[in-house]
Amino acid sequence: MTEKNTNKEKKPNFVKATLYIFLFLLFCYWVGSWWGLIVVPFIFDAYVTRKIKWGWWKNLKNKTARSIMAWVDAIVFALVAVYFLNQFFFQNFVIPSSSLEKTLLTGDYLLVSKLSYGPRIPQTPLSMPMVQHTLPIINTKSYLEHPHWDYRRVKGLGKVELNDIVVFNYPSGDTVATKYQNQDFYRMVYQIGDGLMAQLSGETPPSLTLRPSMSYEEQQKTYRLIYEAGRSYINQSPEEFGDVVARPTDRRENYVKRCVGLPGQWLRIKDNVIYLDGKANREPDNSQYVYKVTFNSALPDDMKRELGITNEDLENPIPETPGTYIMPLTRKTLEAFRADKQLVQNIEPYPAASDWLYPQNMSKNWTTADYGPVWIPKRGKTKLLSLRELPIYERCIRVYEGNKLEVKGGKIYINGKETDRYTFKLDYYWMQGDNRDLSADSRFWGFVPEDHIVGKPLFIWLSLDPDYGWADGHVRWNRIFKNVNKIQ
Repeated sequence: MTEKNTNKEKKPNFVKATLYIFLFLLFCYWVGSWWGLIVVPFIFDAYVTRKIKWGWWKNLKNKTARSIMAWVDAIVFALVAVYFLNQFFFQNFVIPSSSLEKTLLTGDYLLVSKLSYGPRIPQTPLSMPMVQHTLPIINTKSYLEHPHWDYRRVKGLGKVELNDIVVFNYPSGDTVATKYQNQDFYRMVYQIGDGLMAQLSGETPPSLTLRPSMSYEEQQKTYRLIYEAGRSYINQSPEEFGDVVARPTDRRENYVKRCVGLPGQWLRIKDNVIYLDGKANREPDNSQYVYKVTFNSALPDDMKRELGITNEDLENPIPETPGTYIMPLTRKTLEAFRADKQLVQNIEPYPAASDWLYPQNMSKNWTTADYGPVWIPKRGKTKLLSLRELPIYERCIRVYEGNKLEVKGGKIYINGKETDRYTFKLDYYWMQGDNRDLSADSRFWGFVPEDHIVGKPLFIWLSLDPDYGWADGHVRWNRIFKNVNKIQ
């Protein structure tokens, strides 16, 4: 059988060559990189000169070999296409936890736009498409450490606005214990170290004896002892915690939260209300807070569906008090429970968390409900630094912006020079979940630098309820193709 589709039999196609080269040059101009010009001769050859036998496998006499190569060709093309689509245009993201409920639900699949804020030029360009950091089954890194490019973002359609829901790389994900990848490594280290120090001393945990009146050096010495004790324990317990690994910015876990603070704003949380520059920020209609609820009888299934109460919401019963749960409630659910005296015996607010909030190495009397004030760093703006406030900004200065920061003799030194101020190179954001009391967010791990911003969710293209089967409401049809920004 004679093959008819050979390179020699095809006529030059100047129209396609011109169109594809033009589009490719537009892409190079957009991303600001002219290294791509080396690809232009290959595009021209594929459609005009045809010196390279691109489809050589189509002339193989062995049908099996042709079939295998056809699949290889299709897979390689798909991987390359998906890589560029994911990197510069759109990416799929699934909500893995309840931190944004009831705005976004566990099992919502989102289409995330990279164009909204401008896509980042990949910092680790040699990576496997559709895999964030670990290859499945073989459990090895899905990327190569080198080359590693500096942060640069292509111009997008807009910028992060207040109250946007944003996908970003987890800032504390620079260091991870592989068996606890969803936990803040630094907070875990401090908690473990705190417990170990308490066991050794037989007294109140050291974190609870710190006082604001202590000098900066005294506080930092205590925190360093706690940190080193916890880090040493984790390093010596790989069977429990797994390996401790470092990850580049664009290979850290993807998180999704609501931006509730913009660069240059002063943020304070008082009685759960977020104030920006002294003005209360609007709270989402679906925000939740945790309450202690005592039921007289089991919660009816139809009421659970109507109010959107999940099995996860009921995962924290108090064993010694039958019928009592620690659970998150929206305003709508709270009002419904308070109105149903027959079903609900008692409701009371649950205490806000106060342990190891950001920054972990600063003595403070903050809780998740009463936090701050903190100034959110803004690119080009200068902040006066004091030893009291330094822990709030030291991670930005040292880790995110790559400076050498030291304190010697009560003086602050940045890159070897004594100073009392710092001018920030990046914009930073404050992110929180709408499930306010059950969200691991900026109150625990601090600011989100601009180089961690991934994109903006546009709409939900699929929503699967983990609490129900396929024949009993597993697909949430009423959420499909919902605009994320219109869900409040």
